[in-house]
Amino acid sequence: MLLSVAAFASAANMRVVDPLLVQLAATFGVSVGAASIAATSFLFANGVFVLVHGPFGDRYGKMPVVAIACLTAALCCLLSAMADSLAWLTAARFLTGVTGSAIIPLAIAWLGDNVSYERRQAVLARFLTGQTLGLMTGAALGGALGDWLGWRSVFWVLAAIYVTAGGALFGVMRAHPDVARPTGGQQGSMIAQMLKVLRRRWVITVVLVVALEGGTFWGAFTFVGADLHQRFDMGFAAIGLAVAAFGAGGFAYVLVAPQLVRLLGERGLCIWGGLGLGIAFATMALAPSPEVEFAGIMLSGVSFYMLHNTLQTHGTQMAPEARGAAMALFALCLFVGQAIGVPIAAPIVDRWGAPPVFWAAAVVLPALGLWFAAALKRRHS
Repeated sequence: MLLSVAAFASAANMRVVDPLLVQLAATFGVSVGAASIAATSFLFANGVFVLVHGPFGDRYGKMPVVAIACLTAALCCLLSAMADSLAWLTAARFLTGVTGSAIIPLAIAWLGDNVSYERRQAVLARFLTGQTLGLMTGAALGGALGDWLGWRSVFWVLAAIYVTAGGALFGVMRAHPDVARPTGGQQGSMIAQMLKVLRRRWVITVVLVVALEGGTFWGAFTFVGADLHQRFDMGFAAIGLAVAAFGAGGFAYVLVAPQLVRLLGERGLCIWGGLGLGIAFATMALAPSPEVEFAGIMLSGVSFYMLHNTLQTHGTQMAPEARGAAMALFALCLFVGQAIGVPIAAPIVDRWGAPPVFWAAAVVLPALGLWFAAALKRRHS
């Protein structure tokens, strides 16, 4: 539960600045485009510095690193709240990304160390409630608090959540010292640990699939809001609610994850998750009304987590003796996929609208699900 709270703050931080850009531009006397550097600096640091935290967690203990990351991220949020220039805010956001990027990958790696493989898929699904809620409400939290109390209040609230999670985790470690012990037992430099993990063919398979999944899914889903506005002239508040249906679909998966794991198995989750994504994006491309596209968005949430949670479960098992390093690679590949997918899709959307990108996702994602299911069959045969 506490790791899920920490994941909520970490995930919310990824999107919380987006609705604040107009206020930041007015505060610092710059354009909205110039103010967006505060968001970009966080995302860049969040994607790159995870490579440091993974091996660090293997060596010194994943739970202590997560707890320290929560408290240092809280401090960086306070620095953001007190910023009196855009340069200060950008630096503080960069440092928040540096510190906060440890939380989600190492929390997942810790679960991999402490939860049996048979139970791991269902437990990871419960952990994902915090991360999903953070992604779902991050922009809404930033917009609502920014309008009500000003943009600085957003960072005070995030700091409070980080402190609550970090302080509670230290309390757990004090009461149960075993949860803080390192389990990787890795020797050598952090780079050597990463290279050792990458020498395994199965690791290459998993991180390649997750990179393609992240690039294809988010490259298309990023433009759902623009599509709703352009095709159906929906207002931005309604668009926010519609996009939040993805998170609702994710919660629906969390509620039935144990039953689905037993019913379908890992290969079935990949196959049906991929096919569900294909149907969801085809529905969005063909939608004659916003209500139909809304249904496609919700289906995409259920289907994405069927496939992605299976990938994440195997991410925890890629290198059991170095789970921190393995999950760092997993998170980096997901980030790189997103960073490449969106720029590829953007000019297509600008010229022809979002439906061609939706159709591409409707073809590629089912193929990925089938590919990974086949790879699982070969691995277990």
